[in-house]
Amino acid sequence: MDTASKKKLKSQAHSLKPVIIVGQAGCTDAVLAETEIALNTHELIKIKIRAERDERNLIRDKMCATTGATLIQSIGQIAVIYRLNPKK
Repeated sequence: MDTASKKKLKSQAHSLKPVIIVGQAGCTDAVLAETEIALNTHELIKIKIRAERDERNLIRDKMCATTGATLIQSIGQIAVIYRLNPKK
């Protein structure tokens, strides 16, 4: 994904609220299933990850790898990911 596309997606994501919140249990199968549903519905989503910094990065990377999504932005506990839905 090129820089211009990422910049456009960042501006679109600015007004979004987190759709997925990862809690103490971490990145469970249920969280990944909900992330799949949210990506199919919205394409661009915000995720709030409540964990330590190192663990947050691992969870974020695992979610992107598992769902095939692209990380657009990550600031603190909030990560923005995008996956094109070809059916839309």
